[in-house]
Amino acid sequence: MYQTDMYEGMLAETITMPGNNGELINAYYARPLGPGPFPGIIIIHHMPGWDEWYRESTRKFAQHGYAALSPNLYFRFGHGTPEDVAAKVRADGGVPDNEAVGDIAGSMQYLRSLPNNNGKVGVFGTCSGGRHAYLAACLAPGFDAVVDCWGGGVVMSAEDLTPQRPVAPIDFTADLPCPVLGLFGEDDQHPTPEQVAIHEAALKKHGKQYEFHMYPNAGHGFFYHNRPAYRQEQATDGWEKIWTFLGKHLAS
Repeated sequence: MYQTDMYEGMLAETITMPGNNGELINAYYARPLGPGPFPGIIIIHHMPGWDEWYRESTRKFAQHGYAALSPNLYFRFGHGTPEDVAAKVRADGGVPDNEAVGDIAGSMQYLRSLPNNNGKVGVFGTCSGGRHAYLAACLAPGFDAVVDCWGGGVVMSAEDLTPQRPVAPIDFTADLPCPVLGLFGEDDQHPTPEQVAIHEAALKKHGKQYEFHMYPNAGHGFFYHNRPAYRQEQATDGWEKIWTFLGKHLAS
């Protein structure tokens, strides 16, 4: 709990780290000043790109006591504005799932290698990043918690599968090794409330530890304060649920 006489400070910078198959990619890293130890958290961006909201969120996690790392999953598509790079990715059908999982696994290994890590690492993602976070938690052993914010495409029909996304993440639910927090909006169409219910049923079937919250009067991206989708009341409550969940599973 913050007290007004406490010292605060953080380090935040762009770094280079090994991603999929050891290939070097860039990432944004923020941590509190001091020796730690700090729990690690990986911040996975959405399809509109590796944009300012994710750098802000990385610093937000650091402010709350986490060593936070946000990898650029679109590194291999070149550089430019987040919007321009994301347009290339969208035109190509999205980043391949195996590449995304490899980059996220590399991020986990990077955080675990640091002397200030407390031995725990979680993953947080929104939109396609929520899907990638859930997929990586199922496929890359070692995560201690996952936060999926309105991750569209966890539940997929056969018609939705592509060479970049050959398997629906829900099909890997049996392999999920850690608790998951899911935050969703009732007005969202990707995922729909019906798809969230299917996801929840799979978690129940496999006996997984999970916590899902469905917010009324909220659609896709209701955390994004710089977009019309923002819903202040729901976003504030959602962040509080994130701090409680991660505090229990990573920081304790």
